[in-house]
Amino acid sequence: MADVGLPHRATRPALDRIPVSRLARLPALPAFQAWAARVPLLRRIVRHEGEAMFDLVAGFCHAQVLQAFVRLRIPPLLLTHRMTAAALAQETEVPLDRMTVLLNAAVALRLIKHRRGYYALTTRGTALAGVPGLQGMIDHHDVLYRDLTDPVAFFRGEMETELAAFWPYVFGAGGATDPAVTARYSQLMAESQALVAADTIAAVNWSGTEHIMDVGGGTGAFLTALGQAEAKPKLTLFDLPAVVPAATSRFADAGFSDRCQIVPGSFRDDPLPTGADMITLVRVLYDHADDTVLALLKSVYAALPTGGRVIVSEPMTGGASPHRAGDAYFALYCMAMRTGRARSASEVQDLMHAAGFARLKTPRARRPFVTSVVTGVKCA
Repeated sequence: MADVGLPHRATRPALDRIPVSRLARLPALPAFQAWAARVPLLRRIVRHEGEAMFDLVAGFCHAQVLQAFVRLRIPPLLLTHRMTAAALAQETEVPLDRMTVLLNAAVALRLIKHRRGYYALTTRGTALAGVPGLQGMIDHHDVLYRDLTDPVAFFRGEMETELAAFWPYVFGAGGATDPAVTARYSQLMAESQALVAADTIAAVNWSGTEHIMDVGGGTGAFLTALGQAEAKPKLTLFDLPAVVPAATSRFADAGFSDRCQIVPGSFRDDPLPTGADMITLVRVLYDHADDTVLALLKSVYAALPTGGRVIVSEPMTGGASPHRAGDAYFALYCMAMRTGRARSASEVQDLMHAAGFARLKTPRARRPFVTSVVTGVKCA
């Protein structure tokens, strides 16, 4: 087996390992588990922990049920009509007995409900049908699933991941050579940008800002949402030349052709345009390694006037308090992409500070599982 950079066990300092007390090990004993299950005060805890453990064990099956549910387009079908299993089976060309299994699984996951022979969406299922980009995100998860088929090799870094090829766009101008790939990337990013844009706009005070430049903003989904929410600031989009046609069309459809300037370029190779008093980086940093991020933040600092602000918005890990969205999903996703990593708000602040920014803040996010925000100011 190849050396993966871990110190040899014999050379590890003694403090690397601290013995666990016997009391802490008690829940691992079958006899203790059987006893706790009979004690009224402990019975609910045992059952709750048991169910939670089984959810972890069965989580892969739950995810596959969700993807089949989406790929068979059941959410839009049930969004307008209650339907029987037979009608859904016919509509999706799935045998009735297998459709029944899928529907029962979706009921168990509280995506749908079953009443008097008809299936209908629950509130959770309706949200799935209506949240922009969510179904597209679920639909492409088969790529991530394949990357995780050997999780030990994945975490040891011993395999080439397919997800990296799925997003060549993030490697820079050289990666965006296939218009079809660029279009697929841009469409999924634009669709999933709605929630991120809404939460970012809600978290930041935009008053007094005259000119906002969005760096790495793709086809302009975030700037369009921001322009609709804030009527005064001038808008500039800076991104690769490959996205210019789609961005031009988006701004024209929104009536922003005169208000929004598009500057093609790569932040890896080109200096950022000056003139904006605020620069936004929405779902950009986690696509890149620390050295690239620091170089970008220094370019942002150079492009801003004194008093100018930078806004970073993207999914972040929990740092010292790991959470499921950032640490058990986005961290793995970024690892599979092999271009960057999910960072905590504190780590983002450290990079911003190293680039020269001060007065760093983390506004309270409405939905941290969607995005978190860090802001900074150029004070000198």
